[in-house]
Amino acid sequence: MFVSINELDRHVEKAVTVRGWVRHHRKSGKIQFIVMRDGTGVAQIVMARNDVDEAVFEAAKTLTQESSISVTGTVQQNPRNNKCEIVASTLEIIHISEPFPITPKEHGTEFLMDNRHLWFRSQRQWAILRIRHRLAKAIRDFFDDRGYTNIDSPILTPTAAEGTSTLFAVDYFGEQAFLSQSGQLYLEPAVAAFGKVYCFGPTFRAEKSKTRRHLTEFWMVEPEIAFAHLSDIMDLAQEFIHYLISQVIEHNTPELEILERDIDTLKQSLQPFIRMTYSEAVAQLHALGSDIEWGSDFGGDDETLLTQQYDQPIIVHRFPKEFKAFYMEPDPEDPRLVLGMDVLAPEGYGEVIGGGERASSIDFLLDQIKKHELSEEPYSWYLDVRRYGSFPHAGFGLGLERAVAWICKLPHVRETIPYPRMLYRLKP
Repeated sequence: MFVSINELDRHVEKAVTVRGWVRHHRKSGKIQFIVMRDGTGVAQIVMARNDVDEAVFEAAKTLTQESSISVTGTVQQNPRNNKCEIVASTLEIIHISEPFPITPKEHGTEFLMDNRHLWFRSQRQWAILRIRHRLAKAIRDFFDDRGYTNIDSPILTPTAAEGTSTLFAVDYFGEQAFLSQSGQLYLEPAVAAFGKVYCFGPTFRAEKSKTRRHLTEFWMVEPEIAFAHLSDIMDLAQEFIHYLISQVIEHNTPELEILERDIDTLKQSLQPFIRMTYSEAVAQLHALGSDIEWGSDFGGDDETLLTQQYDQPIIVHRFPKEFKAFYMEPDPEDPRLVLGMDVLAPEGYGEVIGGGERASSIDFLLDQIKKHELSEEPYSWYLDVRRYGSFPHAGFGLGLERAVAWICKLPHVRETIPYPRMLYRLKP
């Protein structure tokens, strides 16, 4: 009976067959210990000379790291650590691996990135990408279970969503097109049809940044809600992040342990979030020694300084309109501000969510398009949302990779995606 390693505890004292790859192999006279993985977990194989054919025992001595094998034996529970292992009765060698480039020693970052396609076989990378998978599933479950309709937004677009300076331009049959920075502009017409929508897919920013928080290609989930205001999406963002963290803690504790992630610290983010206005945040930063000027966007150092003061995320809201997107709704109580908000993760991880209320006045949007020196024609379809039954609406975007980095407590986002794309990194 073929079983997965993560199912071994259901088959104690039974004969099973597992297939996978050799992680480690140790020989000691009349016994061999093989640590193997199969994609679901890791298990030890104990092979005694007296329990298998002599030819099988001798052949097993030739196993190398990452050789593929099939093992049949009896599942037993090791009394020392309560983990299940297999006492082998036979072993089939499927392939003897060539010397594997990544060995149990220190390797430089560039070497590991050049061998990314092999690096995520390691236990640490396996754990990170399992948590990424859990978060991707939880994202869809959260919105699907709450009546949102998934709208797939295009990757090729004729317009900018987040400013023209970070666009990747491509030739589109003689016309200039761009890789999408956000699906939001396409969600706004859809929300008028469905009430609550979201998109979830790859987005692109041609930002020449080499910080630990930046990728040029990343995945983003973006909900959009009709008749919603700033307070509604601040509440939604808190509920959403609480759900994501709860799902990882419930289903991925073994992976968090591999990463040595302090789960009690992570649970602190299940508290209600701290909320403050941009002006209050600037005042607090000044008190902490920052020289940020009112009207400037937060830098990474400012976000780190601010978030280190709290155990749970912070929602900063009502930003100066000068550095926010053209479609943000102005604050009716202060024309200098827009009804935007950012969620800043604790432990120095900074912004994981950005969003706000969208402008509902076509006259205001036309004025903003002009002020941002954008061409009106490419946005004509977007402006139709305000021509035909305009309504208040709001939404946000969460960057999956930043969420993974924070929840796993990783030093850099390059480990949060199978094949990272960064400044000067386009392979493998």
